[in-house]
Amino acid sequence: MRTRHIAIGPNGLALLFGLALLYLPLANLAQPVGTMWRIAVLTGDRPGAVDALVAGLRDLKYVEGKNIVVETRHYANLEQVQAVAFEVVRSNPDVIVVGGAAPANALTKLTKSIPIVMAASTDAIAQGVIESLARPGGNVTGFTDMARDLTAKRIEFLKEAAPQASRVAVLGCPEFIAAKSSDRGDWGVQSVGQTTGLTFVPFFIRKSDEFVAAFANAMRQKVDAVLVLECGIMPKAETVTGLINESRVPAMYPATRYAEAGGLMTYGPDTIDQYRRAAVFVDKILRGAKPADIPVEQPSKFLLIVNLKTARSIGLTVPQKLLVRADRVIE
Repeated sequence: MRTRHIAIGPNGLALLFGLALLYLPLANLAQPVGTMWRIAVLTGDRPGAVDALVAGLRDLKYVEGKNIVVETRHYANLEQVQAVAFEVVRSNPDVIVVGGAAPANALTKLTKSIPIVMAASTDAIAQGVIESLARPGGNVTGFTDMARDLTAKRIEFLKEAAPQASRVAVLGCPEFIAAKSSDRGDWGVQSVGQTTGLTFVPFFIRKSDEFVAAFANAMRQKVDAVLVLECGIMPKAETVTGLINESRVPAMYPATRYAEAGGLMTYGPDTIDQYRRAAVFVDKILRGAKPADIPVEQPSKFLLIVNLKTARSIGLTVPQKLLVRADRVIE
């Protein structure tokens, strides 16, 4: 077989070389170009929350250093939120994941364009963060619970643990709720009191350093139990539970971190689970969905935690039927 050789002159070589140079960029453009998404996380005292979010993103094929960068900023209380929120917005991430309706509200005052995902929040409708669950509007979506429903359940568990209690101190900061209706300000506490026979004595704080004085005032009112509301300006969980335990009164708290810090009982959404599931909202947004069109979900997993060590230290015998219902008992 005779091989045919084609002679190419200098001009032909130059033409081929030029075509090759033109082709190479086109070939590169034909390949998918990797995008490095920047996810900012603004969260308070929630150990394990960011790790849960990263794990959820990993399940959806987002890997740190490969196609996402996760930047975390913490706030100790709501007094710090505005400054930290400003820094987050100034960094201009692709999505902001936030823990709490109050910090989400602060973010919406700073940006209407950066998508915001609430991994955990309380009554985002009442606080004016979203318009409704089905159609949140604006640039915020994610999870929110209904404070009034949770309050009723927490009081039920508190009454079951301490059936002799009659006067309950309510510690919180509902002045941060921009209520849309006049009956939302007490988070449903008074309405629950009418059905349980309990008397509630509210002690609301505006700054974290007011907590000690507010609690001392509550004890002077001869209360025999305490209900702590979810409140971003509370001191650290160890400070709150330590002071209440010294008074030897039973107390119900809103989040797992309080039980782990020595609180008697907590009941509320599994926020770690929600942070992991928040990855689904982030994924939808990165794929082009608008937060205004993504329905806000309510938590589906709630945890009742009882700290038996604390119960013994304050001289309380927790009924067995309550222990059986607990998702976790701390010995």
